Parts: sequence; structure tokens; C-alpha cells
Amino acid sequence: MADTHSSVAEEQLVTRAQAGDPAAFSSLVRSHQNRIFGFITYLCGSADEATDLTQDVFIKAWQALPDWRPEAKFSTWLTQIARNTTIDALRRRNAVIFASLDEEDENRQLVETSVGPQDSLINSQDYQQLLLALDTINPNYREILLLRELEGLSYSEIATILEVSEGTVKSRLARARVAALTAFKRQTGESHE
Repeated sequence: MADTHSSVAEEQLVTRAQAGDPAAFSSLVRSHQNRIFGFITYLCGSADEATDLTQDVFIKAWQALPDWRPEAKFSTWLTQIARNTTIDALRRRNAVIFASLDEEDENRQLVETSVGPQDSLINSQDYQQLLLALDTINPNYREILLLRELEGLSYSEIATILEVSEGTVKSRLARARVAALTAFKRQTGESHE
């Protein structure tokens, strides 16, 4: 129920922003900027560049807002703009370079804090190994894992962002998980049994 309420409230903000209400758009920016910044940082590898690209995303969103339709979830639409903006910037750099996932990032809270010190150390080491492993897999696989596992998007939302079918999302995600697991095992020296 709370999720439905927040969706309705967000739709109302978008409608007001479409009508030219800058305060409504500012509210949308505040509610999505950290998520969009984190996503772009993972994709481009630079917090400085991600800051600029995040600003570009919201400028593009403001300009494209008249074209947004309620049948599209606003957060999915915004993530698609972020993805396209980042890919365009990477193409301009003439190289697709993704973030080094072994850097500490204040936006990531993936290691559970309720574990004991020894478990925390093991989790931290495993986490670092996983990040290093992810850094070695195909960028398309890394991207789909980020969208599903970190952004928590549905198959349908990912399909919309990547402009592919849900079946393609599922098969790419399956291959991405295998690639990530294989890279993790190679990174940690675990056997492939």
C-alpha cells in the first residue's frame, strides 16, 4: 500500500512538473539523485564525471518531461536516460570503461553491519573479491547485474531500459551470473566443482 501511495505521489509530482512546476521537479530530483549518481558512478568509473553526468541526466529529463507518459514508471524512464547519457559520454571518450568496483563508495552499504568482527572481515574480503571479479566480466553483463541486483529493477524495467525483450534480459542475466561466479571463483582460487 505504501508503495502504491508513493507511486501515486510521484505521478502527481511528475504531472505538476510537466505543467512547469519547478518545485515539483526539484522534489523528483531530490528523491532520485543519489540512486542515479550511484548507477552512473558504477558505469563510468569516476565520481567527478558522474556528478556532471547526473546533472546532464536531470537536465535531459526536464527537457523530455513533456513526453513522459504515466504508463512508464518514472524511475525506469529516468534510469534509461541515465544509461543512455553515460553510454554516450563513454563513446565520446572512445572507450567503454566501467567503474573500478573495488573502491569504497559511501553510497554502497552491501556488507551487513549486524555481523561480528570476524564475520565482518570475511564478508569484507569476499565482497572485495567479488568487486574485483565483477570488474573483469563483460561490461554488458556487469551492467545487467547492476540493474537487477543493485538497482533492484524488475525484468520488465530492465527490458525497457536496455530496449530488449524480457526473455533476453533473463538469458543475459543468467549468463552474467555464471560469468560473475566464474570470475569470483578464479579470483578467490576456489575450485570449479
